[in-house]
Parts: sequence; C-alpha cells; structure tokens
Amino acid sequence: MNEIPPPALLSNLLFQILVVIAALAILVVAIVLRKGRRLPGEHVFRASRLSKGNRLFPAQVVITPSSITHFRPQWIGKHEESIHMAHVASIKIDTHIVFSDVFIETSGGQNPVMCHGHHKGDAVQMKKIIEKYQSEYYRKVDKDK
Repeated sequence: MNEIPPPALLSNLLFQILVVIAALAILVVAIVLRKGRRLPGEHVFRASRLSKGNRLFPAQVVITPSSITHFRPQWIGKHEESIHMAHVASIKIDTHIVFSDVFIETSGGQNPVMCHGHHKGDAVQMKKIIEKYQSEYYRKVDKDK
C-alpha cells in the first residue's frame, strides 16, 4: 500500500523547499545589511566587521557637539549609550595589531563606554573630535557666565 510518489512530485517538493530556504537567506541578509548601515551624521565611526563582536552588526559611534552615542544593533532591538559632552572625563585608546579599542570614561564614575574594533586612524580622530567639542563646549559655558 505504500506507493512511491512520482519523480515529478518529488522534484516539485524539492524545488519548493529550496525556494523557501532561498527566501529565508535573502531575508537574513536584508536584516543584517539594514541593521549594519551607516547612521546619519557628520562624525560617525563604524567598527570593522572583521573585529570580534562586530561580525554581523558592527557597532557605531556618533559624535555631535553636545553628545557621544555608542550604538550597537542586535537581532531584536538595539543597545544605545549616550554621554553628554560635559560628562566625558577621559578618552583612552588601546591599540592592537590591526584594530583599536576606545574607552570613554564619564565624570560620574560609571563604567566606561567601550567601543571595540575601530581602525587606528578612526580611534585617534574620535579622540580629537571629542576633545575639540569639549573645548568648544567649555568656552561657550565660560562666555555665558
């Protein structure tokens, strides 16, 4: 009573399974590309996908005249840390063979914001921009007094 299905039915079923797998693969690639796209802004630094922890969704640092935002996308949602320029206490750069880690410490004594996997040039540029914006911020505060 066990009849063997005709070869055309098996090939049709196999084709449908392959189409579903291809559609799922395209969906995953679209999600990874969408979540990994560059954020808007003048000073945006994206970690390398070749560094640890940034393979699918690279972390990004957005620096504006008033704040620093560390943005880490996830499969569902995102993790975002923001520090006002007045609360930045120090910036440390830990350089490795290829990539650098940037540690931004706050004046409140909280754990530093750790940005892993940036190119060395980007890390140095991040520090210069933050120091520039801090100087401008405190000059403005002093003028207002």
